[in-house]
Amino acid sequence: MDKNARIFVAGHRGMVGSALVRRLANAGYRNIVTRTRAHLDLTDQGGVNLFFEEQQIDVVLLAAARVGGIYANSTMPASFIYENLAIETNVIHAACRWNVSKLVFFGSSCIYPKACPQPIKEEYLLTSALEPTNEAYAIAKIAGLKMCEAYNAQYGTKFVSLMPTNLYGPNDNYDLQSSHVLPALIRKAHEAKVRGASSLEVWGSGTPRREFLHVDDLADAATFLMEGDVADGVFNVGMGDDLTIRDLAETVCRVVGFEGELVFDATKPDGTPRKLLDVSKLEQMGWKATIALEDGIRATYADFLEHHAASSQMAVAE
Repeated sequence: MDKNARIFVAGHRGMVGSALVRRLANAGYRNIVTRTRAHLDLTDQGGVNLFFEEQQIDVVLLAAARVGGIYANSTMPASFIYENLAIETNVIHAACRWNVSKLVFFGSSCIYPKACPQPIKEEYLLTSALEPTNEAYAIAKIAGLKMCEAYNAQYGTKFVSLMPTNLYGPNDNYDLQSSHVLPALIRKAHEAKVRGASSLEVWGSGTPRREFLHVDDLADAATFLMEGDVADGVFNVGMGDDLTIRDLAETVCRVVGFEGELVFDATKPDGTPRKLLDVSKLEQMGWKATIALEDGIRATYADFLEHHAASSQMAVAE
C-alpha cells in the first residue's frame, strides 16, 4: 500500500486506536489522520460527512466505540447500543459515499452466541441467543459488520471486519466501574500490594475461561488485512488458547508481586462460560499472534506503573 495513503484512525486515543497509530507509524505510513471527539463527534452525521468530504480519506480503521466491562454494559445498555450504532452508521456510510478504498471495522468476540460450540468459528454468528449482560453492545457490533457486508454487496466496497477476543495492553481503561477483567485485576492487585492487604476479591466464581490478546497483535492483524488483497469477510483475531479467570488472576498477581489470597465472589455475574475463538481463518492466510500472555501482562503492568499508578495510589490513600 502507498505509504502516503491518508489513513483515518477513528478512536485514536483508545487502546486499539493508539495501537493502530503506533503500528502504522512504525510501518512508515506518513498520513495518519486523527481527530479528537472535541473536533469530530462521530455520532454527528453531518459532521462526519463534512470531514470525509474535506479530508479525502483513502483508508478507514474504525476503532472508535463505546466500550466497557460487565458492570458498565449491564447498567448503561442504552448508551452502548445508541452510541455504537450511531458511530458505525455515520462512518461506514460516509466511507462509501466518499469512495474510501478500504475500511476495517473492529467488532468483538461478544457478538457470538452465549452457548455456541468452542472454539468459535465465524459462521456461528446469529445461530442462538447472546449473553444478556452485553447484549446491547453485541447487537450494535453485529449491525456494524452486517453493514459492511451489505455495502460490499450493494456498492462493491472493500469493507472487512475483525472480531478480536478480550484485549489488553498500553492505554487500557483501569476504572473499576467500567473496565474489563484483566486491567481491573492489574489495578486491584497493585492496590492490594500497596496496602499490604492479605486478600484480593475477584468477581465471579473464577471458573469461566477466557482468551486474551495483546492489542499490538490486533494492530498487526489489522495492518495485515489492510495491506493484503482482502475485499470482504469477517475474521476472528485471538491467540487460539484460553485459561480460567482464576488462572488469569494468579498470573496477574505473580507479575504484580501480590502474594495474598484470592477470594472469589460467586454472587457476582460470571458472564459467558467460555469464549475461545477459532483463529484458523487468519492463520491460513499467514497471520498469527506472537505476544505470549505473561509477557504481555508484564509489559502492560510496566505501562500501568508509568501512567496510572499515581492516581491508583491516591485512590488507595483515600
